[in-house]
Amino acid sequence: MKKNVEVVNVGQKLSLFNDLWSPKIIAELNDNYVKLAKIQGEFIWHKHDDDDEMFFVISGDLNIELREKTLKLKPGELAVIPKGVEHRPVAKNEVSIMLIETKETINTGDAVDTQDIKSTKGSWI
Repeated sequence: MKKNVEVVNVGQKLSLFNDLWSPKIIAELNDNYVKLAKIQGEFIWHKHDDDDEMFFVISGDLNIELREKTLKLKPGELAVIPKGVEHRPVAKNEVSIMLIETKETINTGDAVDTQDIKSTKGSWI
């Protein structure tokens, strides 16, 4: 099977959308997706029982609240949230992030109270 090999311009991909809390898939890596998202405000408390989750900050300042502490990430920094760890991303101003997650990861994890937030695995851009 022939694989398509190409360069992905992260800045160009970020310019294609403005919706918040709606991950966009930009690449596939083994059993994972590389996603971009724009976020602002508070997400919901949730965890991923079976998957680790990586947050890489492209622009803006991101806080990832854990039950016992808050991680403060600046552009160029990343954090890996281990599976089973409750967390809540919080961004006072708009933040652009890159995520690496398994293809089955849903952004809301185990949270059931998602009435204001779309639960998704992401969509390709």
